Amino acid sequence: MEQEKNNTFSWVLRFATQCKGKMAASVLLAVLGSVCGIVPYFAVSQIVIQICGQNYDLIPIGFWALAALLGYLGSTWFGTVSTILSHRSAFTILKNIRTELTAKLSRVPMGYILDTPSGKFKTLLVDTVEKLELPLAHMIPELTANILVPLLMMVYLFILDWRIALISLITIPIGLVCYMGMMKDYAKRYDRVLTAGKNMDAAIVEYIGGIEVIKAFNQSTASYGRYMDAVTENEAAKTTWFKQTNSFYVAGISIMPSCLLGVLPLGAYLYIQGSLETPVLITCVILALGLVKPLIQALQYTDSLAMVDSTVKEIAGLLETEEMQRPEERVTLPNSHISFRNVCFGYGNTEVLHQISFDAVPGGMTAIVGPSGSGKSTAARLIASFWEADSGEVQIGGMDVRNIPLSQVMDTVAYVSQDNFLFHLSVKENIRMGKPGATDEEIVSAAKQASCHEFISALPKGYDTLVGDGGGSLSGGERQRIAIARAILKNSPVVVLDEATASFFYTQLCA
Repeated sequence: MEQEKNNTFSWVLRFATQCKGKMAASVLLAVLGSVCGIVPYFAVSQIVIQICGQNYDLIPIGFWALAALLGYLGSTWFGTVSTILSHRSAFTILKNIRTELTAKLSRVPMGYILDTPSGKFKTLLVDTVEKLELPLAHMIPELTANILVPLLMMVYLFILDWRIALISLITIPIGLVCYMGMMKDYAKRYDRVLTAGKNMDAAIVEYIGGIEVIKAFNQSTASYGRYMDAVTENEAAKTTWFKQTNSFYVAGISIMPSCLLGVLPLGAYLYIQGSLETPVLITCVILALGLVKPLIQALQYTDSLAMVDSTVKEIAGLLETEEMQRPEERVTLPNSHISFRNVCFGYGNTEVLHQISFDAVPGGMTAIVGPSGSGKSTAARLIASFWEADSGEVQIGGMDVRNIPLSQVMDTVAYVSQDNFLFHLSVKENIRMGKPGATDEEIVSAAKQASCHEFISALPKGYDTLVGDGGGSLSGGERQRIAIARAILKNSPVVVLDEATASFFYTQLCA
């Protein structure tokens, strides 16, 4: 367990390189703010001592009242600045995590991405990472302050009177026993809550993403049923967690602050016996009132600690996924000829390609024809390095693609898939993705070669028309032609068209 916590902490620090100074300053300011928060307790005790001693001089009373006010203002100011710095640090950490996650997705085999529901990636990148913001912004500085300050107060209580200090602690172990009951199987139960929430998010994304198919085939009942199952499990997980946790939690927060149950009787007895002076008794009673509250606030971060640990494990799971191992430095390719040499490839235990060998026509067109499921798309994706062959070699320019940097393969190959995705941008910007620095004239030229200039010009705003989410405002054929225009603009020496109709369009281009 300790090793897991250390791993979690090291993972957080890995993404906090740019903001370690801010995080340290945040912790320091939080501690100063908590120390300032103790000042009013001392000030009130001094005022009460003075009044009980029938000293009604307003000057010292005013001094301690001013000290209490300054302590309150200092606590507010230090706490506010600490929170600002900690939130900035948290946002930096979240940015670094999301940046590394998206970079990781570009390096893992495409099969891993296709085999994982898109809702899970969305949940991880958006919702799961976002859950780290509040714990990182508050837990690190406030947890440090809420533990350190009570320790300092306890030291002072022991200096005043060790007997009162000991009796003030009597309710803390009782409260901690309640918390120990709450922590039984806590990680397992809380993990169920997090898993149920993620599955529900994924079900929502899947239901909304497939709503057109669901309506077209009248499958709303079955699909809605799967969504409701996920929602029901989410409710059951949270209900079980609260039932098994709240009774211990309520007992703990009720018992731990009740330290006056011991301090008042013992203090009164010692005072009556003459072994405790009035100023010491008053100071101890007032300090005891503020002793446990910070500890309770620290214990309230139990959920945050469990959630951070679970979230970091999930993030680490993706970041530690096996990547395609490719060199970093670009290589010299004599040409861009495509060849397969005894290539075998399978999905799981099912082999799709068996000892495939062929040479694409240099500078010409090569068509791979076969029935559905025969491996045509698989071969196309192997050329684009979406996957790597299980055995044999996929070659570009006579060199195994595994010895070519992935970025160089992407520059060499322009890939047009069966299901062409367009971003919620203008037609112009979707085509320009093939060559970010392309001029408007180059974009129009590529569109003309792809036989889509006419229908683009007929759109309400022409090339500046937004295509909708995923290109939803265009027909399938229109999306495909725009994708081909994007590939043409890229001007790669190898163009892979993973669709018979795409080949038809490309035939038109070459005619």
